[in-house]
Amino acid sequence: MLKKTKVDDETATGQAGIKKKSKVPGVMITQFMEELPEGKTTPDFTRKPIALTIQEGKFAYFKAIVVGDPTPTVTWSRANGEIIFHTDVCQQKYDPTSNEHTLEFPKVAPEDADTYKCYATNEYGRAVCTVILNVIEVGFSKTKELQKIQGEDATEFRKRLKTRNPDGTREEKTMDANEKVWEILLSAEKKDYERICAEYGITDFRGMLKKLTEMKKEREEEIAQFISHIRTLKPVEVKDDDCATIELDMDLLDSGSKIFLYKDGVMVPFSKEEGEGMKHNLKQVGKKYVFTIKNLSKDDAGLYSVDVEGVNVFSTDFKVPEVDFAVKIQEVKAEEREDALFQCVLTAPMNEINWYGKSALLTNNEKHEIIVSEDKLIHKLIVRDCLPLDGGIYAAVAGIKSCNAWLVVEVEKDPAKKGKKAARKTTIAGAGNDEELLRIAKEQQERYQKEMEEKAQLAKKAQEEKELAAAAVRAKQKAEAEAKAAAKAEAKAAAKAKRAAAGKDGAVRKTKKKVAGAGADGASGATGGVVGVGAGSAAGGAAGATGGAAGATGGAAGATGGGSAAGSLAGAAGGGAGGAGGVGGRDGSGAAGGAGGNEGGDVEGDSEVESDEDSFEDSDEDIEGEGGGAKGREGAKEGGEKGDLGGEGEEGGEKGEGGEKGGERRKRARAGPLVPDTVIDPGVHFHAGLSDCKAIIGEAAELECKVSSEECVGIWYKDGAEIQASESLTISKEGCFHRLKIHKVTEENAGKYKFEADGRKTEAEIAVEDPPRFDKEELEAFKAPVTIKKGHKATYKLSYIGREPIKVQWYLEGEELSSEGNINIETSDGTSRLLMMKLQHKDSGEIKIKLKNVFGTIEAVSQLNVLDKPTPPMGPLEIVEASSSVIDFKWRPPKDSGGCKIQNYILERQQVGRNTWKKVGPIGPEAKYRDSDVDHGRRYCYRIRVETEMGTSEMMETEDIQAGTKAYPAPPSAPKVASAFKDCINLTWSPPADTGGTSILGYNLEKRKKGSNLWGQVNPPNEIIRGKGFAVKDVVEGMEYEFRVSAINDSGAGEFSTPSEFVFARDPKKPPGKVLDLKVTDSTYTTLSLSWNKPKDIKGEEDEAKGYFVEIRPAENTDWDRCNSNAITMTTYTVKGMKSMAMYWVRVIATNDGGEGVPQELDNYILAMPPPVRPRFTDAKIKSFMIVRAGNSARFTINFEASPWPEVTWLKDGVPVSKKVTISNAEGTSQLLIPSAERSDTGIYTIIVKNIVGQETISIEIRVTDEPKPPGPVDLDENVPGTVTISWTASPDEKRDDRLHYMVTKRDSVKRSWNTIADRIFNNKFTACNIMPGREYQFRVYAKNDMGSSKPSESAKWLIPAKKEKFTVKMPESKACDLQCPPKFLVPLKMHTAPQGYECYMSCAVKGDPTPHVTWLRNNISLNTNTNYFISNTCGVCSMLILRVGTKDTGEYKIVAENALGRAESSTKLTVRE
Repeated sequence: MLKKTKVDDETATGQAGIKKKSKVPGVMITQFMEELPEGKTTPDFTRKPIALTIQEGKFAYFKAIVVGDPTPTVTWSRANGEIIFHTDVCQQKYDPTSNEHTLEFPKVAPEDADTYKCYATNEYGRAVCTVILNVIEVGFSKTKELQKIQGEDATEFRKRLKTRNPDGTREEKTMDANEKVWEILLSAEKKDYERICAEYGITDFRGMLKKLTEMKKEREEEIAQFISHIRTLKPVEVKDDDCATIELDMDLLDSGSKIFLYKDGVMVPFSKEEGEGMKHNLKQVGKKYVFTIKNLSKDDAGLYSVDVEGVNVFSTDFKVPEVDFAVKIQEVKAEEREDALFQCVLTAPMNEINWYGKSALLTNNEKHEIIVSEDKLIHKLIVRDCLPLDGGIYAAVAGIKSCNAWLVVEVEKDPAKKGKKAARKTTIAGAGNDEELLRIAKEQQERYQKEMEEKAQLAKKAQEEKELAAAAVRAKQKAEAEAKAAAKAEAKAAAKAKRAAAGKDGAVRKTKKKVAGAGADGASGATGGVVGVGAGSAAGGAAGATGGAAGATGGAAGATGGGSAAGSLAGAAGGGAGGAGGVGGRDGSGAAGGAGGNEGGDVEGDSEVESDEDSFEDSDEDIEGEGGGAKGREGAKEGGEKGDLGGEGEEGGEKGEGGEKGGERRKRARAGPLVPDTVIDPGVHFHAGLSDCKAIIGEAAELECKVSSEECVGIWYKDGAEIQASESLTISKEGCFHRLKIHKVTEENAGKYKFEADGRKTEAEIAVEDPPRFDKEELEAFKAPVTIKKGHKATYKLSYIGREPIKVQWYLEGEELSSEGNINIETSDGTSRLLMMKLQHKDSGEIKIKLKNVFGTIEAVSQLNVLDKPTPPMGPLEIVEASSSVIDFKWRPPKDSGGCKIQNYILERQQVGRNTWKKVGPIGPEAKYRDSDVDHGRRYCYRIRVETEMGTSEMMETEDIQAGTKAYPAPPSAPKVASAFKDCINLTWSPPADTGGTSILGYNLEKRKKGSNLWGQVNPPNEIIRGKGFAVKDVVEGMEYEFRVSAINDSGAGEFSTPSEFVFARDPKKPPGKVLDLKVTDSTYTTLSLSWNKPKDIKGEEDEAKGYFVEIRPAENTDWDRCNSNAITMTTYTVKGMKSMAMYWVRVIATNDGGEGVPQELDNYILAMPPPVRPRFTDAKIKSFMIVRAGNSARFTINFEASPWPEVTWLKDGVPVSKKVTISNAEGTSQLLIPSAERSDTGIYTIIVKNIVGQETISIEIRVTDEPKPPGPVDLDENVPGTVTISWTASPDEKRDDRLHYMVTKRDSVKRSWNTIADRIFNNKFTACNIMPGREYQFRVYAKNDMGSSKPSESAKWLIPAKKEKFTVKMPESKACDLQCPPKFLVPLKMHTAPQGYECYMSCAVKGDPTPHVTWLRNNISLNTNTNYFISNTCGVCSMLILRVGTKDTGEYKIVAENALGRAESSTKLTVRE
């Protein structure tokens, strides 16, 4: 039975975590929900990783086996830092056969030692276990030495980087590759390390990481001198407006610090104003810095570095790929709720390009789908379910090239469908030219491959030319050296032969022996030269060969001379030349050659000294000299040849040395021809290889490739086996194109296909897919609309094929249906049926079926119409005519006709005052009726019903209508002045709403001067005004008039309207000018208050303003919205209903009788927000320390005020909080919640509230602890009579809790009760005094912390027997012993760090005779008389206790012990942690 403990672990919204213990010890399981579905389980470990201690450099691994349904996902983490997954550092693997998850370290290093956690997670829970890796460091290691050297190199590199001019700028020089790669790595993300190392040829990944860590630490120290905080480092990003940006956020300690921009180490000038014409621009918004590079070109590629006061803070590598658009995106017009497709073709392959919509970067999501073809040339963007808001400019950016086009979304114009949600369309706008794009992409691919081949051939040719030039130089140097050495040897041989002829005969044998030795040494010299070639460079080999030749020359001279010493001397000269050749070796490899040369040189010197006394005799020793020279020549020749070949000179040297193997000859082999050979035809090659393709079962699939020759014949293979044409497979050849076509694909056709021709081959894979598909005939029948009557049932049935499992979903008007109520869904093998019973008219709409499997999704749409009775006709009634003989009226059709066509309107009539209704009868489908059977003066009421094929609607009853009575019309609207001139005023008005039951025949118009009470008729009495307007010409210029109008019907003239506004009879006024001093006086999240001054009145140009209009425009729109429909006369206005934090443009327009003036806009856009307020915490008292028991929840709430809405960030010990911590932010408050606190959650939590005005931070220390575990065994020892030293093993929690301390209690056999003798002990030892002999003592030790105390650890019983018998000790006579000594500290004071508000206990031990006087001092001030400190001195153990430590107690504490013989001191420092 597993023990469960419910905790508030909000792993997701609405989920509660339940902690469970696993059957495997050390595994903790968290269950995410109360009850698990049937058959589902949380993750668990059946085998957990085992702790490992291993020697560095060995192979280390952890293994784990997990179970759970669904299958859990396994991840690893470490306590300190992140795991870097790299083939040389660490790898995570999974073996499906054994279900083992492993974490492997190929060569474990000391920095890998850490505590690792293994997580197994699925949707129902998570299991976690911990394992420790210990690494034993060994002695000398080449890797360490290499890292040490690299570290020194890094130091030198940093010193070079720091070489700056006095003003903080760098030296003007271009950076080399080594400087670039380290500057890139310093600013790169960890996931990019491997790519950067591969690009720049760094193979020692571990060494790089160690070196980089040191460099980062050093750079952080440098940056801290000028910058308090730096974050959001964005590398170069190309925008859609032909510019690139570099973004970073940093808080400068001094706002006046100089900022520099470098490209490849060379300073780049930039401007701080956008309007200036410089290429580089810096824009600062608050603490955000944005560098912009305009008018991009290939020359802009390079390493960009940002320095502050000479310190590099950020570097990013900007690469410009050679790519352009072969086909640009085109304008797309899409209907509402239709998909839109943008597509383009590149000139070179790219894995991805950037897509922008309305200047915002787009990513793959439900709204936008980004597709890349297999050849990486065709890139597509699909905008799903287009709405009017999606319209705008879309752009594609590839490298530094960009193109853009409009997306126009056409809104439904049918007024009947206006306001209704349009049906989802399955068509795609902008598609249809796929074949053309594929053709262009194929051409681009061929061109690109051709360019790559040409570049490869040029590079190969350049390499060959370089090698040939180097070989020619080597041959020339070799020939010159041989000629020079031979000439020198001949000259020396001739000179020595001449001197030797004059010598004495007695020294002949001695001279011959030495000359023979010289010949051998000459051969050794040649040998040494050859060895120099094998291990060193070609130059050394040439010189060594020359030395060998000289040695051979000497040997030949000895043979030719017929007993002459010249040959021997020449051999010695050859030895000297061999020495010269040996020097040519590189990296010390020419040492052997040098040694050989030296020997030859020494013999030569001896020969010269003794040659005057030498004479010639016939002897075998001449033959020895000749033989040695010959062998030396053979060895030198062979060794020289091998030296030319490279790497085999050593063997040649051995053969030359001593001449032992000189007789063996080998044919010389050359590394390559001195003259380039004729170019050989490489044979058939591919212009276009096979491409992988996806095929659908039952459809055709085709593979195609193009070779360089039309005569080429190739062979097709599938999975390594040759295939031939058959009924289902066709193999064809058309010119250079070879095709393989499968007419009807089956699953057996999946696999790897290969085409081979003339030794060249190309491969591709056919992946067979089986997406869901409908039967075409059934699909056409399904699409036909279905019409049924209310209460009946509708059935939809559709067959399909495809790879199971297939998910079937039915939708009605976009909402998914399920089998419940009147809906039944049945799905069997290959068929799905939807049955809808008791349908109502509201169920009408779009029916959709959606099928989905692993290969794709397909949809089919139909329409359902449910017929029902119509609703009643709609009012209000419109009376066309109500005369004495006829009543003519209209009405509105019903709101819903029930899906049927209206057949008739049925009318009934009742004369007011009677109880009977007369049936008028069906009158047809038109909503109007003319009743001529009426009596003059009578009133009538009508009932109207709608008739369709589904029945008759409810009735609509009209109001009473009177026939033939005098009903005067109501007053028209007040006349409006359309225009005014000095001799004419044009008026318009609207007809009355109540016409009196008859038609309006015309109007009477009257005028009145301002200040007069008399109205005069404008139109003649017998001539009524027929229209709704009139031009009044009987006016006097400069006079002011008002007008009124009355309507006339059959009954006569009605009442006059209200008078119009006064108007002057004068020519039109000029529109006013711009308003002045437009400004914002106040703002909130929803309102904006404006004020302005009247525009100037310029006679003849701008007249006085009579009113004002205020208009706003959201930043994302192009149309202005007018806030006030009528002009206001005030010069202040408050705009309401704004969106919070939205961006608006605002303008004010002045108006008068002459029209509207020029708008006056605010200079900048306005954000809908209150005036900026710097973040401020509003809590009066905020806790700075919190203690939480392990397993309980920790909750901390902070209240603040800020405007605009701030960004709230929580940090734990300076880094973002983990995912287990829940952060809840609301208006003016933020809450941190740790659902189930663990000891690892202990730390300092900091909240950062930041907006554009500034930021505010506050920290709280949360300590998660639990009741401590008891200490280990207690030992007792008596070091001083009358005392007992109690020692114990530390509690296991001591390392995890720096507040843990100990308490000691005592019980003796007399009192029998436990008494505390010591508390707040921070070490593991205590000395108890006043131990009485004859009493039995027992001690207990408790571990204590903020949560309480542990169970006690009890000592054994301690007894000092009492002395019962008196005895006499006879002390031997001895000299008096002087035990006096100066004070000396046996145990000095230790360093102390204590939390504020807690106790601090200091102690030390001192000896001295006589007993020294002890004085405690803080900052050299005595504390002995200070009552705030408890000071004691027991048997030389001096202690001091501070009950509540505060910041005032920080400082240096000193204890001074003095007696007559001397003085001793011990000091320490106390640090108080807040």
